[in-house]
Amino acid sequence: MKLLLIYCSKFAYNPTIHTLEEFPEVIEGQTYNEALVAFIHGELIDEDDPKGVENKLLKNIKWAAKKNDTRNIILHSFAHLAETKADPKFTKEIFDKVEDRLINADYQCVQTPFGHFLDLDLQAPGVSQARIFKSF
Repeated sequence: MKLLLIYCSKFAYNPTIHTLEEFPEVIEGQTYNEALVAFIHGELIDEDDPKGVENKLLKNIKWAAKKNDTRNIILHSFAHLAETKADPKFTKEIFDKVEDRLINADYQCVQTPFGHFLDLDLQAPGVSQARIFKSF
C-alpha cells in the first residue's frame, strides 16, 4: 500500500467522471476544513494480507492525525502511486473497515466518492508534518 497523507486547512471535491460502474455515482461535491486527507493506493500484493494492511493503514492515519492535531479524516482513493493496483472491491472494503474503526475511535471520517475522477481544491499549510508518505 502507498499512502500520501496531507493535512489540509481546506479540502473540497466535485465529481467529474464516474469510472467504476460497480460503485454508486455521486454528483454532489463536498468541502471540509482542518482535515487529514489520506490519498491511498491499494496494491495487488496487499490482497495477500488484508488485515495487516488494514492495521498499518489505521496506525499511520492515527499517527499523522495526532501530529497534525486533528480528528477529521478523509479517505481518498488515489490509484496513481504505484505500478500495480489491487482489485477495486478489495480496496473499497479496506476503506470501509478503516472508516468504521476510526469512527469507533471517536474520529470524524468520510470517504470521497469511490470510482470517480474528482476536481480537487486543497489548501495545505507549509508545516513539517503536513505532508507524509508511507509505503507498506
